[in-house]
Amino acid sequence: MTVKRMDNVGIVVEDIDAAIEFFTELGLTLEGRMPIEGEWAGRVTGVRGQRVEIAMMRTPDGHSRLELSRFDAPAIASDHRAAPVNSLGYLRVMFTVEDIDDTLARLSKLGARVVDEVVNYQDVYRLCYIRGPEGILIGLAQQLGQQTSRANPVERKR
Repeated sequence: MTVKRMDNVGIVVEDIDAAIEFFTELGLTLEGRMPIEGEWAGRVTGVRGQRVEIAMMRTPDGHSRLELSRFDAPAIASDHRAAPVNSLGYLRVMFTVEDIDDTLARLSKLGARVVDEVVNYQDVYRLCYIRGPEGILIGLAQQLGQQTSRANPVERKR
């Protein structure tokens, strides 16, 4: 095996404070914020002369992280935030939540909107997509019933 784990998913935002507030309300914890710049950073990303502020958010289980980035320089090259779900490229991050209705009620106070509707998938999950701060697409999943193992219940149903 070559991959040991997935460290994080990165999202570029304009308003890093609003994004931190949103993901904190969702249940993630801010691990830290820091500026990133210098010749080494441009060599990693291919974006020379970058000045970026990042905020690392950790999921409650401690296994996953979300890296929020706000670029001060150079100017943003393109904007994919309002792309429909059938667009090519990275699309969304999905989180499992305890209570999807409670989560939606809390996040709606921060501007989140359900893309279409909350659906019941084969009595295994309640699922929806929401648009969060700046139109970021996020999936929410509430597992229904009791899961007895870490196996993916969707895979067992196929």
